[in-house]
Amino acid sequence: MSLKIYHNPRCSKSRQALAILADSAEVEIIEYLKTGLDIATLTDLHDKTDGDVRAMMRTGEAVYKELGLKEIDDSATLLAAIAEHPILLERPLVTDGKRAVICRPPELASSFLD
Repeated sequence: MSLKIYHNPRCSKSRQALAILADSAEVEIIEYLKTGLDIATLTDLHDKTDGDVRAMMRTGEAVYKELGLKEIDDSATLLAAIAEHPILLERPLVTDGKRAVICRPPELASSFLD
C-alpha cells in the first residue's frame, strides 16, 4: 500500500505519525511547507476527509486571525487561504488515495495499516 503524509518535520505529532507508518508501509513524505499546496490537491484532500474545511486548519496560527478566517464560511475561500499560507494546514494529514485523515492523535495513522 502506498501512502502520502503531509508532514512538517518540526512537528512532534507529525514525526510520531510518520514513525507509525514507516515500519509497515511505503510512505511518500510531502513537506508541504517547502513544496506548497495547490487548490486541486487541497480540494481532493478535503473531499476525502468527509469533514469541515476548518478541521483541516490550524486555527491557532497568527495568520488565521490576521486574515479573519474565523468569520468566513466559504470552503473555497478557506482552501485558498491554506494554499496561500500552507502553515494553516493541520498536520499530520495522511491519505491512501481513497480517504484522508488528520492524524491527531498520531495513533490515527495506524488505521491505514489494517
